[in-house]
Amino acid sequence: MMTNKPISKLIAMGCLSLLLQSCSIPFLNIKKTDAPLPKQFEQNAEQKSSEIQSKENAALINWKDFFEDEQLTTLIDIAVANNKEVKQVLARINMARNEIQARKGEYLPSVNVVAGAGGEKSAQYTRNGAVEEGLEIKEGKAFPKFLGDYQFGLQASWELDVWNKLHNATQVSVLEYMASIEGKNFLMTNLVAEVSNAYYELITLDNQLENLDNNIQIQQNGYEIVQQLQQYGRVTALAVKRFEAEVSKNKSNRYAIKQQIVETENRFNLLLGRTPQPIHRASATFMSITPKALSAGIPSQLLENRPDIKKAELEMAAAKLNIEVAKANFYPSFSIKAGLGFQAFNPKYLLNLPESLAFSLGGDMIAPLVNKRAITAHYINANEMQTQAAYEYEQTVINAYTEVANQLANIDNLNKNYQLKTQQVNALTDSIEVSNQLFKAARADYSEVLLTQRDALEAKMQLIETKEKQMTAMIGLYKSLGGGWH
Repeated sequence: MMTNKPISKLIAMGCLSLLLQSCSIPFLNIKKTDAPLPKQFEQNAEQKSSEIQSKENAALINWKDFFEDEQLTTLIDIAVANNKEVKQVLARINMARNEIQARKGEYLPSVNVVAGAGGEKSAQYTRNGAVEEGLEIKEGKAFPKFLGDYQFGLQASWELDVWNKLHNATQVSVLEYMASIEGKNFLMTNLVAEVSNAYYELITLDNQLENLDNNIQIQQNGYEIVQQLQQYGRVTALAVKRFEAEVSKNKSNRYAIKQQIVETENRFNLLLGRTPQPIHRASATFMSITPKALSAGIPSQLLENRPDIKKAELEMAAAKLNIEVAKANFYPSFSIKAGLGFQAFNPKYLLNLPESLAFSLGGDMIAPLVNKRAITAHYINANEMQTQAAYEYEQTVINAYTEVANQLANIDNLNKNYQLKTQQVNALTDSIEVSNQLFKAARADYSEVLLTQRDALEAKMQLIETKEKQMTAMIGLYKSLGGGWH
C-alpha cells in the first residue's frame, strides 16, 4: 500500500507537468466576425416607403403557396423526391448523424469480452525456469515443459474526460450535423429556383416559337402578294426574292428554337432525376402572367432565413470549438483500466472458484513532453480553420445582402423595361398593317415592309424575353431572401 508521501510526490509531479504544458501552449487570437448589415435595403426614392421595406418577408412563404401554376408545383415535387444531388446530401446527413454517435461512444466506458488460449516454455536458467524446477503442481506432478494459459472474462477501459476534449469533440459533430441539414435546405432553395427557372425558360421558347410562326404567316402572305404584284408589273423579281428569302430565314430559325427546347427539356429532366421525356407546361397564358410583388423585409432577417448563412454560422461555431479540442491535446490524459475473469494453465481448472478467478485494476496518466510539434501544428491549424470559417461567414452574409439588393433593383428596372417594350411592340404591330396598305397603294417600298416586319418580330421576341427575366427576377428574389426550402 502506498504511503501519503509517494502520493504527494505523484500529485506534485502531475501539477508540475500541467504547469509546463500550459506554459508551452502558444497564444492564438480568435477571429471575431464583422459583417454589419444596413437597417434597410437600398431602394429608389419611390420605393423607400413601399411595402417592400416592411418587416413582412416573402421567404416565409412555402414554395407550394408561392407558385400558383399546378404543373410547376408538380414538377418541383418530382425534383424534390428524385433529384440525385438531394439524395447525396441526405446520405451525408446520415453520415454526420452517425458521427455524433461515434463521438459519444468515445467518452463512455468500453467493455469487451476477451477469450484466449496459449502456452509458454520458460528457459531453465531464468527466474521462472528456476521456480518451476523446484515446484510441483496441485496433483503432485512436476511442471510441464510447455505450460498452458487459458482465460476468458471482461476487460473495461475508460478515458476520463477531464479537459472536456471528448465532450467538445461530440459537440463539434452535433454542430457539423446541424450544418449539413442547413446545407440540404440551401440545396433545396437552389433546386426550387432551378426547376422554376427552367420551367419558365421552356415556356419562353414556346412563346418565341409561336411568335415566329405568326410572323412567318404574315411574311408568307406578303410573299404571295408580291408574287401577284409581279404579274401586273408592279414590283420586280428582286422584291419577290427578298420576301422569299425572309420567309426561308425565319423558317430555319424555327429549328434552332426547337433544338433549344429539346436541350432545355433534357436539362430539366436531369433536375427531376429522370431520363428525357416531355415536360408538361402551361405556355398559353405566359404573357398575361403578372409577377408577384414580393416583400423583402429587413436585412437582419437574412440571418434567420438564409440556410447558407446559418450553415456558415454553425461551421464557424464548430471550428471555434475544435480549437478547444486541439488545445486539450497539450494536457495529460487519464484513463482507468479493469479486468475480471477466469485464468488457468489447464482448461479443467478454468471455472474453479475462487482459485481461477483473476481481476485487475489500474490507471494511466499520459502527457506529451518531448517533440510536441505535431500537437502545436494541429492547434495552430485549428485556429486558422476558425479564422477561415469566420471570413466565409462574413462573405456569405455580404453576398446574401448583395443578391437581394441586385434583385430588387432588377425587378424595378425590368418593370419599366417591360412597359416600354410593350408600347414598342404595339406600335410596330400596328405599323405592319400600315406598311402593307402603303405598299399595296404603291406609296411604300417593299424593303420598308420587310424592315417593319423584321422590327416587329425582334421587338416581340425581346418582349417575351423580358417577361422571362421578370419571372426569373421574382424567383431570384424569393431565393435570395431564403425562400424555397420550407
